[in-house]
Amino acid sequence: MAKKISTKIMPDERPLTNAEFLESYNKNMPEGYPRVTLSQLERFKEVHASLFKNKGVWTLDHHRKRMIDWLPQNI
Repeated sequence: MAKKISTKIMPDERPLTNAEFLESYNKNMPEGYPRVTLSQLERFKEVHASLFKNKGVWTLDHHRKRMIDWLPQNI
């Protein structure tokens, strides 16, 4: 029997607006880690335009780790 491929979108893959990504990112970061601002999100988008081919939307799965790596050097 063939395995059925799930079309269900996992929460980390759900497209997010800037405001939704900002809220989720900041809410889930450990104490003492820098919080991201809206202007930093916009700057990240400019620097990493190739990561936003899908109408400029964010996903936690695709962008969160990259933001974690990028933010401390760009505060």
